[in-house]
Amino acid sequence: MLTFLLGACVGLVLGLTGAGGGILAIPALTLGLGWSVTQATPVALLAVGSAALIGAMQGLRQGLVRYKAAATMAAVGWLVAPLGLYIATRVPGTALMTLFAAVMLVVAGRMYLQARADNEAQGTLQRNCMLDPATGRLDWNARCLATLASIGAASGFLTGLLGVGGGFLIVPAFRKFSDVRMHGVVATSLMVVTLVSLGTLCHLFSQGVRFSSAGALFTFSALVGMVCGRLAAPNVPERLLQRMFSVLCAGVSLLMLGKVFYGMG
Repeated sequence: MLTFLLGACVGLVLGLTGAGGGILAIPALTLGLGWSVTQATPVALLAVGSAALIGAMQGLRQGLVRYKAAATMAAVGWLVAPLGLYIATRVPGTALMTLFAAVMLVVAGRMYLQARADNEAQGTLQRNCMLDPATGRLDWNARCLATLASIGAASGFLTGLLGVGGGFLIVPAFRKFSDVRMHGVVATSLMVVTLVSLGTLCHLFSQGVRFSSAGALFTFSALVGMVCGRLAAPNVPERLLQRMFSVLCAGVSLLMLGKVFYGMG
């Protein structure tokens, strides 16, 4: 029951925000079920990638996914993810958990500040990827391509290193550097998370990784949570959701740090 509830919560957050589910999957498995980071990573990738696929397909049907941008970010992410996987196998588990907690704190702080930012101030930010008013498509240029490639590289590296999917990075970055509306940002993020997570999982499969029945249950419940999250997303105020998620991330990261230092002591 606990495995099902934790997986459903991860899928729910992913469905609501297009981000966050991945960054909560590892803590759910390590803190909630007592797994190591190494054990949790492939299950987190499968659960998050599969759940994100549902949201991405919905976005495709609605015409919200910027598929060229998603393909660009995912392609670079695929190339960089093995580097993260390589480093993860050579870093002690306590160091990985400490790094993971630090990343969560940074994400929590940025999301909370973004939620407080005034909409007019957001509109004055420099955008590297602008929509063409005539076609409604992104105006592709060298600066836009470099921006998307950088987002994809960072996402892929963290996916391989920490098994987090990368949506927590893609959503704020894509939103900041483009004028794509939030619904399109979320849908595009879900597509990138799907491609990068499942692509990284293929690397793990090639190394002989296998899944337990608990991992399968966690993945199934994440799919259920994703469906509920996508249905509820239009009715949840965006700023409230960002603030709640940032507070949750901060709390979980502090719990992880406490576990690391307690274990080290």
